[in-house]
Amino acid sequence: MNQKKENEKSGAIFVALGIFLSRISGLIRVRVFAHYFGNSDAGDAFNAALKIPNFLQNLFGEGVLSASFIPVYANLIATSHNENLDRENHIEAAKVASIIGSLLFTVISILVLIGILLTPFLIDIVAPGFLGEKRLLTIKIVQIIFPGTGLLVMSAWCLGILNSHRKFFLSYVAPVIWNVSIIGTLFVFGSRSTQYNLAELTAWGLVLGSFLQFAIQLPSAIKLVGHFKPSLNTKLANVSIVIRNFFPVVISRGVIQLSAYIDSMLASLLPMGAVSTLAYAQTLYLLPISLFGMSISASELPAMSSLKGSVDEVNQFLKIRLEAGLKKIAFFIIPSVCAFLFLGNILISAILQSGKFKLEDVNYVWIVLIGSTVGLLASTLGRLYSSTFYSLKDTKTPLKFAFIRVFLTTTLGYLFAFPIPKLLGLQASYGTAGLTASAGLSGWVEFYLLRRALNKQVGLTGLTIKYQALLWLSAISASLVGLAVKSLIHLRPLYSAVIIFSFFGATYFAATYFLQIDESKNTIDKIVKKLVRKK
Repeated sequence: MNQKKENEKSGAIFVALGIFLSRISGLIRVRVFAHYFGNSDAGDAFNAALKIPNFLQNLFGEGVLSASFIPVYANLIATSHNENLDRENHIEAAKVASIIGSLLFTVISILVLIGILLTPFLIDIVAPGFLGEKRLLTIKIVQIIFPGTGLLVMSAWCLGILNSHRKFFLSYVAPVIWNVSIIGTLFVFGSRSTQYNLAELTAWGLVLGSFLQFAIQLPSAIKLVGHFKPSLNTKLANVSIVIRNFFPVVISRGVIQLSAYIDSMLASLLPMGAVSTLAYAQTLYLLPISLFGMSISASELPAMSSLKGSVDEVNQFLKIRLEAGLKKIAFFIIPSVCAFLFLGNILISAILQSGKFKLEDVNYVWIVLIGSTVGLLASTLGRLYSSTFYSLKDTKTPLKFAFIRVFLTTTLGYLFAFPIPKLLGLQASYGTAGLTASAGLSGWVEFYLLRRALNKQVGLTGLTIKYQALLWLSAISASLVGLAVKSLIHLRPLYSAVIIFSFFGATYFAATYFLQIDESKNTIDKIVKKLVRKK
């Protein structure tokens, strides 16, 4: 039992480490991209173009397969006390993996071809504010990127196999090679190309990176499946379960992506640079969600899905794991919110301020990032609640609440982006921050509905007010220390950020340790024990 717990803990660590490396490489990519494009028309075109093929990836990729495929596959390969049953289940698991992989490849190939042909019409819907050469460039980039997106979807199939077998690191570190491919393209061609030509070349670098990301995972995934045999036999009972659960998640992801496209569409109607600024802010905003929310949710889903027992036993197990996960997520996300609010400009300067990305761009992105913090905690906690529903093979409940979230995001997004800034006498560019803030408010509504629905099934769950208050107190104290350090040093942005955030992190951990927060005590005690052993 202790070994099992250690494996589960290491799973979360490997996910976090893989995501950390991929996100760091992603931040480097964004910095290099900002250096060459800034908030230009070509940058807007590239960032807007990414959203259309990414729709396909988000619709059929990691999130959907995690919700529909992993619960079934992980349950089949879970060990029991019957060796003959285990053997039969592993054979069944190999068939399920083979059929789902074959179906996914077939469907994605067809959709990629359709997407390439319909690109001009899609651009007019997603970015109606793009005209002339900017519109034509966006069309070219989308058509180049579409096949690469198909490869990323197949990469997500590999991730589903690897995660179910608790092989987390490779699948989450693989995007590093995707980022490196784009960064390499920018470095090689950045100084010798016009911005429009560079945008096209960067798209080709993205496709190469997509192929490499898929290729690096495929051998391990095939080996773990054991008996991979392409097939389109949908009559298999467990395949039917995956497909049945697949469609509600696809619709759920679809409506959420629709919300993102509406944001992009509204941003395209705002002043130049709004689309790029939104993309830069979302890259930073998604960092803690991916690093802390996704790492915990991704490692918990196979563990939750593998449980065998009575309904009451399963529910009790889920409640315990969920509450432990919520505390871990809040421990890291609450200081992230404070860091973005109080010290966001320092972080943005360190990461993005270079070349064509100037100080005024830093302040613009910071305003939008502040808007994003409104729903940061809700979005991250909600991810774990959704994973809990998926482990129960319930994909319809999250779908219902996703519709509500999208309706609110669309309605509030329009109000916050256009009428309200005008009513307050603000510049039109502030509407971009309104888009992110409205999405955050909608995220809180979705989180509340998810929690209420799950509480009816497994019992009362959630973070105590005392626990949250202690975390907020510690995070705000750390922010004040960070601001004090900021007023005393005047170095280059990168060096300033390293010093300021070092003091911020040390203060937060010291405060939470003093306040007897388990997550802090366990982390620091482990570090101290390792240091003592080395001596």
